[in-house]
Amino acid sequence: MEYDREGFVDAADGTQLFYEERGQGEPAVVLTDGIGCDGFAWRYLAPRLAQHHRVLHWHFRGHGRSGPPIDHDQLSIEDLARDLQRICEERDIVRPVIVAHSMGVQVALETYRQHPDGVGALILMCGTFGRITSTFHGTDLLDQVLPGLIRGTRMFPGVARAVWGRVPAAMAFRVACAGRELDGERIQQEDFQRYWEHAALMNPDVFLRMLQFAGDHDARGFLANIEVPTLVVAAEHDTFTPMTLAEEMADAIPDAELEVVDGASHAAPVEQPDRIAERVEDFLSSRLGLVRTPA
Repeated sequence: MEYDREGFVDAADGTQLFYEERGQGEPAVVLTDGIGCDGFAWRYLAPRLAQHHRVLHWHFRGHGRSGPPIDHDQLSIEDLARDLQRICEERDIVRPVIVAHSMGVQVALETYRQHPDGVGALILMCGTFGRITSTFHGTDLLDQVLPGLIRGTRMFPGVARAVWGRVPAAMAFRVACAGRELDGERIQQEDFQRYWEHAALMNPDVFLRMLQFAGDHDARGFLANIEVPTLVVAAEHDTFTPMTLAEEMADAIPDAELEVVDGASHAAPVEQPDRIAERVEDFLSSRLGLVRTPA
């Protein structure tokens, strides 16, 4: 997927944050990934949105082309929200529509909490309001084992790097489809492979620490205070963030709209991009008063 413009912005602590842009038109759309991703969710959705909007996609610290975090204690959802705001300031983006996937939903919500006047609308896909390690696959097992994984990674970093990501992408894809973690009828192996290979190249301590911080973050308490148009997109067969959590989030946010994508998994934006793009544009037209014109 080609972008027209790209560059780097320095975070408050000096970490370099990568961004890429394409398209024109207001309001701008800021695409925010889930953990371990560098654009996996947006491969097909971004060019569709760029037909009508300026679209900016950025990489979390320690992800993709962004620099490694200077301090591994600054990987919290709050830190990532400040990174998002800094990029918007540097790129002269005012009141963007934040389109977020998976853990990025927490980053979007935290961005609104920190700077409510700086957000125009929220589109929250396949994510939840927080405490994700307590709800992964509907259990708190990840919450229980994560501290031990982090200790082991820090005690034996060489071993952790050697083991991390050793499962071949093709095998992981087959297992995920067989277990209905992905919709094997709609997702291409090459799309999943891009995600898997990127995650495998990450520093495991960065990944696990960020996951731990996401498990500590909880936006539930301020959902009722959100005053911008909000669309919650849930996937029928999402095993990572069960659909009931999306329903709860939509119920808690005043006047939020809920869209359930039938048959989709956690990778819904990759599996059904046309349907989701159409729903997003309808939402923006109706709630922000935008006039849709042919591309």
